[in-house]
Amino acid sequence: MKKREIKFSLVFRDMWQSAGKYVPTVDQLTRVAPAIIEMGCFARVETNGGGFEQVNLLFGENPNKAVREWTKPFHEAGIQTHMLDRALNGLRMSPVPDDVRQLFYQVKQAQGTDIARTFCGLNDVRNIAPSIKYAKEAGMISQAALSITHSPIHTVEYYTKMALELIDLGADEICIKDMAGIGRPYSLGQIVKNIKDKHPNIPIQYHSHAGPGFSVASILEVCNAGCDYIDVGMEPLSWGTGHADLLTVQAMLKDAGYIVPEINMEAYMKVRSMVQEFMDDWLGLYISPKNRLMNSLLIGPGLPGGMMGSLMADLDKNLESINKGKQKNNQPLMTQDQLLIKLFDEVAYVWPRVGYPPLVTPFSQYVKNLAMMNVMQMEKGKARWSMIADDIWDMILGKAGRLPGELAPEIIEKAKAEGREFFTGDPQKNYPDALDKYRKLMNEKQWETGEDDEELFEYAMHPAQYEAFRSGKAKVEFLADVAKRKAEQAKESQPAPAPAAAPTAMALPTTPQIMTVDVNGQAYKVTVAFGDSNNASAASTPTAPATPAAAPAAAAPGAGEEVLSPLEGKFFLTKDTSETPLKVGDTVKEGDILCYVEAMKTYNAVRSECSGTVTAILLNPGDAVSEDDLIMTIQ
Repeated sequence: MKKREIKFSLVFRDMWQSAGKYVPTVDQLTRVAPAIIEMGCFARVETNGGGFEQVNLLFGENPNKAVREWTKPFHEAGIQTHMLDRALNGLRMSPVPDDVRQLFYQVKQAQGTDIARTFCGLNDVRNIAPSIKYAKEAGMISQAALSITHSPIHTVEYYTKMALELIDLGADEICIKDMAGIGRPYSLGQIVKNIKDKHPNIPIQYHSHAGPGFSVASILEVCNAGCDYIDVGMEPLSWGTGHADLLTVQAMLKDAGYIVPEINMEAYMKVRSMVQEFMDDWLGLYISPKNRLMNSLLIGPGLPGGMMGSLMADLDKNLESINKGKQKNNQPLMTQDQLLIKLFDEVAYVWPRVGYPPLVTPFSQYVKNLAMMNVMQMEKGKARWSMIADDIWDMILGKAGRLPGELAPEIIEKAKAEGREFFTGDPQKNYPDALDKYRKLMNEKQWETGEDDEELFEYAMHPAQYEAFRSGKAKVEFLADVAKRKAEQAKESQPAPAPAAAPTAMALPTTPQIMTVDVNGQAYKVTVAFGDSNNASAASTPTAPATPAAAPAAAAPGAGEEVLSPLEGKFFLTKDTSETPLKVGDTVKEGDILCYVEAMKTYNAVRSECSGTVTAILLNPGDAVSEDDLIMTIQ
């Protein structure tokens, strides 16, 4: 007798997020959609969510247009679309006001998204409960996720209890979100069996990354236990930090007697070819070759596939920062592999001491960032825990939800020494409604709130990124970054010239060059630097005719104490509209927050080391900044 049917979902969004930091453009997405449909084997496709919309904004595309156009062909073909959302954090790394969360589901349903896959990075059911309610009220299917990790706390019983609570709250489906692929196959099968024993009609979807090597065994176990849908990837973005390949999963389940869809291989090859074309175009610039590899070392730190994609892309910057300090002190330089092992070891040290948060966005980034900051500070001779971002403190203090485990005494003592208070109430209460504020700001700027209030939602969800998108600044900086990366890639691929040879026609410039890019009909001149030039950051100025750009608060350093950036990232005077930006002439006290450096997806507060008056602010919000760059002066 044949076994039951297993359906497949192509996690197209996560294929890209797990590989690197970017996703295809809307034109590329709409080109590949018909071929995905033609494959004939997918009941569902993951089209948006997570970092998808921030990335659209980053390279100057309207994410609302992207979602509407990208989901449309799947709807017409009868294929369900699903998105990933982060419960209290919506689509971003930090908590979202309640009214913005409610609008979120209304907008996404109107844009064509069928299923909201909601997870809380702390597995705090209180954070998921409103999302279940809002998704169902908006007409979406609510799929509540268990964020799988492996620790003494995260047992079969723990996850079974959580799943049953979510179903009692109204969840239509359950997702087993094995974001790091470290769930042990047998245990995952037991979780699925326990859920199906109580609720045989609740659909269960399994999502796993391939990195540590458990995923194919886990897929077979969960299917044997009653799982209904399996998330899959496909070449050239399967395996490694991505997902098990469709062809492998289909062949395995067919052999086990399950009813699985056939695959149109001609269409498969079309999609495979297009994805490679997109990578060759420019997306490959953001994908580390190491992300294609599976690595059992990932069993230890348990870091998720999606985060490993961005981690490998960012690691070079962290390594450069560490090695700058080593060069100054005449110490041997560190290699990337050495840094990676130090980071993994530090994650293993940090994780239990901050209460075993499941290693999923944003808390995987918080644990990794905290570990990375500890490594960087200790390599520079400073103390462990000497730099903890405010978002990470919010996690530690309970403002983002209840931690599964206990905090280490050293963390509790540090919090008390800094006068920080722990929070045990409903996390949503910390983040008051904000739509009226953003609606007012849009009216003042004469910006339309958009169809179904989608532009209002986008602004409220991603304020800084949305402003950079609307101004054209985001696209200018992105195009300059692509040009710089392509030039560096070309330089690396050139054979070394003979010792006395004259420069060839292909030789790249050694000084910054000017290129012109077009943003919504506005021409911008962009300075692109190559190699190790001191002018490595790209600057842009509009050509005539042009809308005048905002001038820096001060054009040159003022008198007084210098404030240096503690790390590389992007400079912001505030992290949201609830804060008042500092300006020249303001007085500050020692310990006051002056500004933020956004790096590794968190806002790192820069505090004043003296009291006095701000005499200069050298950067505009959103400007790139390197470690030890002068950002302001105080006298």
